[in-house]
Amino acid sequence: MVVYSVERAPQRIRGLLSRYCLEVRAGLFVGRIDARMRDQLWEKIETWATKRLSAVMVWREPTEQGYAFRTLGRDRRMPVMVDGLWLVVIEPEKAVAEDNE
Repeated sequence: MVVYSVERAPQRIRGLLSRYCLEVRAGLFVGRIDARMRDQLWEKIETWATKRLSAVMVWREPTEQGYAFRTLGRDRRMPVMVDGLWLVVIEPEKAVAEDNE
């Protein structure tokens, strides 16, 4: 299973994802696709991304946490690796607002 979450995405990205996944909520796509297709979709998202786009892709992986993910764009929540585990650091709103200017 693969989950994509996109915010402020161009319609062409949402349309592409909706061909292979079900949009269960606005910008949240869930699908059952193989690794090759998963990576091809992510490459398209990276190619068509705008400056404002924020995207996350999560899939099942044989790791300690049981999943892996990729992120694209700037958001208050940024992943960091700590002792082999992924954690999320939440930055103050002011720091993110300055980066978007």
